[in-house]
Amino acid sequence: MNRRKFLAAGTTLGLAATIAVPAVAAEGDGTPAQFMPKKPKDPTPLVDELAKYPKCPYCGMDRKEYHFSRHLVHYSDDLVDGTCSIHCAAVSLSVNLDRMPKAIYAPDNGSGEALKPLTNAETAAYVIGGEHRGVMTRKPKTSFASKVAAEAAKGDGEVVDFNKALMLSYMGMAEDTMMIRMRRDEKRRKMMGEMQHKG
Repeated sequence: MNRRKFLAAGTTLGLAATIAVPAVAAEGDGTPAQFMPKKPKDPTPLVDELAKYPKCPYCGMDRKEYHFSRHLVHYSDDLVDGTCSIHCAAVSLSVNLDRMPKAIYAPDNGSGEALKPLTNAETAAYVIGGEHRGVMTRKPKTSFASKVAAEAAKGDGEVVDFNKALMLSYMGMAEDTMMIRMRRDEKRRKMMGEMQHKG
C-alpha cells in the first residue's frame, strides 16, 4: 500500500466502516487554525532543519536532544511540522487531514553521525521494540535508512515499514498518552515539592 492510500484510508483504523466520511471536504471545512503548522511555508525544510524547527509543536520537546527519534512532515502546501517522534508525527497527520504530505522524514539510526541525518520515512525500516529508547511511547519505533541495518539492530524487536510503524503509533496512542500524562504530572508534583522545600 502506498503512502497516499494509507494516509487517506489506513489512518482511520477502520473507523470509516462505522462513521460516514465525505469523499471531499465541504467548503469551509478543513484543518482548524489552531492545528495548522505555525511556521512560514518552507520549500526546503531539510536546510538548517533543527534551527528552523527546534521544538516539537505538539509536546514541546527539543528535537536536537531527540534527534534519533525526530520526524519531519512536509505538506504539499509547503507547511512543515517538525516533531520529536513518530508519535507526534502521527498527531500531525491526524489533525491535518486536508493536507497531503509531500514527504515525511525520519532519522537514520544506522548512521555513525553524532546527529542522526534524516532519511525518507517511506523507504525507511523501523525496529519495533528491542533495546532501543522509546520517545513518547512505551514501545520504541526506531527508524533506519537501511533494512539491513535495522535487521542487525533489532535484537528481540520486529522490523516493519513506515506504514506499519505509523499504524502501531495510532494503535498505541491511548496507552502512550496516559503514560505521558502520568509522567508529566509526576514531574510537576516533584517540581512543586522542590519549590515548597526551598521556600
